[in-house]
Amino acid sequence: MQAILCDSRFVEAYNNMGNALKDAGRVEEAINCFQSCLVLQANHPQALTNLGNIYMEWNMISTAASFYKAAIAVTSGLSSPLNNLAVIYKQQGSYADAIACYTEVLRIDPTAADALVNRGNTFKEFGRVAEAIQDYIQAVTIRPNMAEAHANLASAYKDSGHQEAAIASYKQALCLRPDFPEVTCNLLHTLQSVCDWENRDTMFREVEEIIRRQIKMSLLPSVQPFHAIAYPIDPLLALEISRKYAVQCSLIASRFGLPPFVHPPPLPVKAEGKHGRLRVGYVSSDFGNHPLSHLMGSVFGMHDRDNVEVFCYALSQNDGTEWRQRIQAEAEHFIDVSAMTSDVIAKMINEDKIQVLINLNGYTKGARNEIFAMQPAPIQVSYMGFPGTTGASYIDYLVTDEFVSPTRYAHIYSEKLVHLPHCYFVNDYKQKNCDVLSPVCPHKRSDYGLPKDKFIFACFNQLYKMDPEIFDTWCNIVKRVPNSVLWLLRFPATGEMRVKAHAAARGVSPDQIIFTDVAMKHEHIRRSELADLFLDTPLCNAHTTGTDILWAGLPMITLPLEKMATRVAGSLCLATGLGDEMIVSSTKEYEDRAVELATNPAKLQALTNKLKEVRLTCPLFDTARWVRNLDRAYFKMWNIYCSGRHPEPFKVKEDDSEFPYDR
Repeated sequence: MQAILCDSRFVEAYNNMGNALKDAGRVEEAINCFQSCLVLQANHPQALTNLGNIYMEWNMISTAASFYKAAIAVTSGLSSPLNNLAVIYKQQGSYADAIACYTEVLRIDPTAADALVNRGNTFKEFGRVAEAIQDYIQAVTIRPNMAEAHANLASAYKDSGHQEAAIASYKQALCLRPDFPEVTCNLLHTLQSVCDWENRDTMFREVEEIIRRQIKMSLLPSVQPFHAIAYPIDPLLALEISRKYAVQCSLIASRFGLPPFVHPPPLPVKAEGKHGRLRVGYVSSDFGNHPLSHLMGSVFGMHDRDNVEVFCYALSQNDGTEWRQRIQAEAEHFIDVSAMTSDVIAKMINEDKIQVLINLNGYTKGARNEIFAMQPAPIQVSYMGFPGTTGASYIDYLVTDEFVSPTRYAHIYSEKLVHLPHCYFVNDYKQKNCDVLSPVCPHKRSDYGLPKDKFIFACFNQLYKMDPEIFDTWCNIVKRVPNSVLWLLRFPATGEMRVKAHAAARGVSPDQIIFTDVAMKHEHIRRSELADLFLDTPLCNAHTTGTDILWAGLPMITLPLEKMATRVAGSLCLATGLGDEMIVSSTKEYEDRAVELATNPAKLQALTNKLKEVRLTCPLFDTARWVRNLDRAYFKMWNIYCSGRHPEPFKVKEDDSEFPYDR
């Protein structure tokens, strides 16, 4: 203050005084000082940056960005406004602009390890993992003791399928910083993905303690919701994890500073002789070569156009595959919004007057849940992409079924449960894979190194879904069934040696465990029938894989538990009409049923024959019937909204007079 009194034109003193006042919590006075500094020197980069920082803390993002841009315009040697502007760009999904900012920081200081890590993080979120890895490697070369760089390098390795390198980098990060909750949790997930079960129970206890501590402290849990669905943790804890991630999405949404949206009026679309249509929007990053599109490819064009107008909003770029082309051609409206920021997408959805908006991602890769947090539509629904609760106050409904999400478990979901008839899990085989119905299989066991004369148990699930308890059961089954083998996939390949070692430790010869490579979709379905019986993983069921093998005519054994992801395969089995023969209620019954079917060829053959016979008639594979029921669900949601009621759970009936189909 003395410097300012002595010389009122002492510009730096105003800036320094502003910093001191801000540190003392006197923010309004700090703003006055920074503004006085700018009166004297309009292009003072530090004062501009400091004002930007204050507005950033106040969540006034556009104002903060304008100050950072002004600072960048008047200097070429200051990193902080570039770093901070990059954070804003990244939060808004403008990854290319964020990368440009970090690149400029590195021009100023090529040894800025933090900027390398930040640019690597942005590359990774942008899907450019190879470039992310290069940035992280450069960062650990410059600063070998930077735990965060090792941790992020590990995550990039994990994302690109280099599990062993990921494990090594996670362990290095923990050596440098033993109390690093995110790394502890990510290491556990990576170890599970390759069936490394050493200290598994201890690690799960440690991770559960970390999650509970973080939730108590209102921190974002280090275990992601998508990982939690496959963990043996309390379903209510999984709900709390999802809730924290939903709040984080709301925070991201708030940074765009949008006013609340005005929604379409709550008027029945078919009231008083009107011939309106319900406007339904689907948001997904998986319109392309992805299991979601393999399963739902026909759905978007199958909605009844007399009653429903469909809009698809694609969060990912066109991958040029038949799946993308087909959905694009068959959906009434298909909009590629991949290059748009989330606020622009939300505005477009609202301007399209969408009445029911469906989130096909949930907490999966490529999601932009902040769009839903902005609430551009009056009714928002979670379906298909994420087999669990979103924990989001802005998601009204979860489309599921009575077996997968029984009413007695409603307390583990934040959404109101909508029970579709039969099975909630749709598929497209009747339209896309009818050649599988041919009695002649083009593949032979010898094509895959499978024994011609042995009984083949199979599980084609990703290896992370396995756990020691189910593997114990599988080994018991193989030991009890003479001349039998277990067929698994290299999913990933790095799990193979560990699984064979686990088998040997349980008295099963490693050559009784046969691994093959993951096949292309069509081949994968066709070759499934080379097996005799599919063994499901209880902790996280076969979902897409379950529909694949049932369509191939391969029976399964499945043990439902409590959480959604543990009950999907049971629902698939029930919708074939043969659930009683494939669903069990205990580990002992699982083992005994598998042995009984394997040692009673006539009984297994009868089940296989029945399964093959019902494929064209059972509800599980009747896509058109399923879409009609989904439309009924959407109309029911809208009618509840029009009556002024809050969202409420309901069961869809196929003969309900409330829907246009049934009038």
